[in-house]
Amino acid sequence: MTENELSKIVFESGLKVHKALGPGLLESAYEACLFHELCKQNIDVLRQVELPVVYDQIKLDAGYRLDLLLENKVIVEVKSIVDFDEIHMAQILTYLKLSHCKLGLLINFNKILFKDGVKRIINGTL
Repeated sequence: MTENELSKIVFESGLKVHKALGPGLLESAYEACLFHELCKQNIDVLRQVELPVVYDQIKLDAGYRLDLLLENKVIVEVKSIVDFDEIHMAQILTYLKLSHCKLGLLINFNKILFKDGVKRIINGTL
């Protein structure tokens, strides 16, 4: 599956979770539900994936974790916040660079309309 096909599935799955739960819960609840929905679709999805930092040719465990990683291609970061800030965009862009993935989805479930809480972040051209 391509990154764009995966992102469509993530969006549809996230919308289903948002319709069922609405805004206002903790990130961990939305992450668990989204993970469950994606697993039901037979997508290779991993949760809380360690992401090392490579510095001076040494792999360092700096405590970074990807919320969801799909098919080793798409990173999904789940939030439940008032609004995105520049730091959230920087965070997922850094994760994309460290993982060599091209597409990241930043999803904020704390919005009345689900579509208002979804941002696509691209590392390079897609």
